[in-house]
Amino acid sequence: MLIALEHVTSATPEARELIGELDAELAGPYSAEQRHGLSIERVFQPHVMFFVARLNGEAVGCGGIAFEDGLAEVKRMYVRPDARGRGVAAAIVTRLEAEARARGVGRIALETGDAQGAAMKFYERVGFTKCGAFGAYAAMPAEAVVRSVFFDKSV
Repeated sequence: MLIALEHVTSATPEARELIGELDAELAGPYSAEQRHGLSIERVFQPHVMFFVARLNGEAVGCGGIAFEDGLAEVKRMYVRPDARGRGVAAAIVTRLEAEARARGVGRIALETGDAQGAAMKFYERVGFTKCGAFGAYAAMPAEAVVRSVFFDKSV
């Protein structure tokens, strides 16, 4: 089982498909104002590094890290259901952490939703701990973050 990460700098068909699947998964439990993922256009900006994960050559996941105001935030993290539990998410997080360290950022953070139980357990397993709202989330209206759960980790 070979996991490879590809840094993509534009909205490839695979990147669009993976982000679309993530959006569809999140649309069920969360209202539009409670979903804080970057749009496809915002993913491919200079301050965001985005990766497509391949398992034995097949695109099965993705994840990015956005660098703004001294903060590194995990964005658009997703692994297809049939590839979960095979180390893909861990490989993505490891790469995102390395990118943060390479830029001298010692802490990475993320926001997920309260219905993403498996994701929250995964993040805790790889060393993230719950924290308070950070960055722009701290200034959002309560109804926009009522279902948000925040995590961070020193890298």
